[in-house]
Amino acid sequence: MTAEPFSLALLALVAMAILLDLMIGDPRWLPHPVVGMGRVIARLERAWNRGSPRARQCKGAIMTLLVVMGVYLLAWGLLAGLAWLHPLLALAAEIGLLASALAIKGLQDAARDVARPLVAGDLAGARRALGMIVGRDTATLDESEITRGAVETVAENSVDGVTAPLFWALLGGAPLALAYKAVNTLDSMVGYRNERYSDFGWASARLDDTANWVPARLTALAMWLAAFTIPGARTRGALASTWREAPRHASPNSGWPEAMMANLMGVQVGGTNHYAGVASHRATLGRPLAALEVRHIVLSIRHLHGTWLLFVLLMALMIVVKEGLA
Repeated sequence: MTAEPFSLALLALVAMAILLDLMIGDPRWLPHPVVGMGRVIARLERAWNRGSPRARQCKGAIMTLLVVMGVYLLAWGLLAGLAWLHPLLALAAEIGLLASALAIKGLQDAARDVARPLVAGDLAGARRALGMIVGRDTATLDESEITRGAVETVAENSVDGVTAPLFWALLGGAPLALAYKAVNTLDSMVGYRNERYSDFGWASARLDDTANWVPARLTALAMWLAAFTIPGARTRGALASTWREAPRHASPNSGWPEAMMANLMGVQVGGTNHYAGVASHRATLGRPLAALEVRHIVLSIRHLHGTWLLFVLLMALMIVVKEGLA
């Protein structure tokens, strides 16, 4: 069963899960919990997203509660059942479930898939690869805009794909980490401010904002501290600039890792994106001291790895202090 929250034992489980994710990522042959969550959400959305705005809002909130609590209880029940059979079965299962909540290798590989054709001068290939990980139109993007999309993706997903699952895992093991992934999946599917989802997805979007609030800010701090080990990183002034710029972002959380990464690399992200041909303007973050090019994708991956390492060290330090005071 799950170890005591915020303990050295749980930290050890999380460390093993990180190693497993770095080794194998998310193999396509292995069923992923998020896929199952997505299917349940899609079915509930089709059945419940109807009626008056108030009715849709209420049913969306009920769906959010059912999915998040359902995922938590299923994970808890699975681990409890396996622990009854043998403690080692529960231990192995928890490590595997924790690893499934992480996307360090997946995010790294997705960014490399964009960078590789760019290095070879294959813009069409880079556009296709970027289109696999972003929702914006990519068919006419040049190298600078392709790079921007990849850098923004690495920065934003360093929270919901890496540090936030780690944060919640250290508080509640695999059940809470997977419950967080359910929140994140709900937001990615119904948390849009458009005619179809603005009411039905309201609760999901607000819960996702709440779940990421602390991890996003800790991530920006960890990214800044880790940057002192990366040659050429512009650490001076990055903390103050991020503090000033992050609130400009439409999301209360995404601006923190995006602004920090942009300032550390001396580039500017944000601007105009197109979705199904419709322009969407986002606040710019960072200063364009250097033109965005493929090397910045590679550099963003270095920042990603530095960030999660520092984040784990910060959490470990807090756990050690907590254990010492206990």
